[in-house]
Amino acid sequence: MPTAALTALQGLRDKGQIQAGQKVLINGASGGVGTFAVQIAKAFGAEVTAVCSTRNMDMVRSIGADHVIDYTQEDFTQIGQQYDLIYCTVGNRSMSDYQRALAPQGVCVIAGFTSLRLMFEHLVLGQRRSKVGGQQMGLSGTVNPNKADLIFLQELLETDKVVPVIDRCYPLSETAEAIRHLETGRARGKIVITMGQ
Repeated sequence: MPTAALTALQGLRDKGQIQAGQKVLINGASGGVGTFAVQIAKAFGAEVTAVCSTRNMDMVRSIGADHVIDYTQEDFTQIGQQYDLIYCTVGNRSMSDYQRALAPQGVCVIAGFTSLRLMFEHLVLGQRRSKVGGQQMGLSGTVNPNKADLIFLQELLETDKVVPVIDRCYPLSETAEAIRHLETGRARGKIVITMGQ
């Protein structure tokens, strides 16, 4: 929980400058970081739209998403809706796609990528495009573990504003199978390796 939740918190708050009342889109909302991002964005008072597959729609609603887009049926960059903040855990879209879905002064923060080509596009063009116009495009960056943020997350956990989503638990002897499941990209939330009984 600390790494995934810190990634979401710092990406949304520090890079994304999330504010109460904003329209926030979480792309990759059903994964390890995405499930925390949905809940943390709600804790900050945002109106959250989650992007996930059909089988995960009910789960992301259950953790607080106000709206859900099934990416197998709709393309969030083509429906005409614009967001104040896009937080993307998968980095599977071009910069122009993200810009089309961003409000004129919107911020897009990307925490992961599906291809090297897209990663380099964002690294090379992100700052340049952010200087032109009001939209800000950027990478989430390296997580900075610190006591204050861990205490903040602890308070969210203790008040049930954030609840870890666990896909499956595997015994230590099945770690290889757990990694194979994780690599499919279909895990909901996190996978846990258990030690002993």
